[in-house]
Amino acid sequence: MIYPTIQELTKGNYNRYQLAIATAKCARLITDEYVKQRSAAESALTGTKEGSSSTIASMIDPALANEKAVKNAINSIHKGEYEIVDAPEVQEDEILIED
Repeated sequence: MIYPTIQELTKGNYNRYQLAIATAKCARLITDEYVKQRSAAESALTGTKEGSSSTIASMIDPALANEKAVKNAINSIHKGEYEIVDAPEVQEDEILIED
């Protein structure tokens, strides 16, 4: 069984599509943070002969390095670290059509 369930994640307020979009956006933020930390670690070790992958891995947050981004995103949404926010409704008269 997959944990947490879709019902736990949506809490009856959102549909699966909204959950998928929110999870993808959250996973992208997590991936961007991992890339930022990895490039900072690599640049800190530039010019040293001991710049092995284990040294780089020790400079990166283990939660980002050891788990997949989507799994981290789902756990973050479940814990409430990231929140799903509804986009504002757009009325038909508010839509601007450019020629």
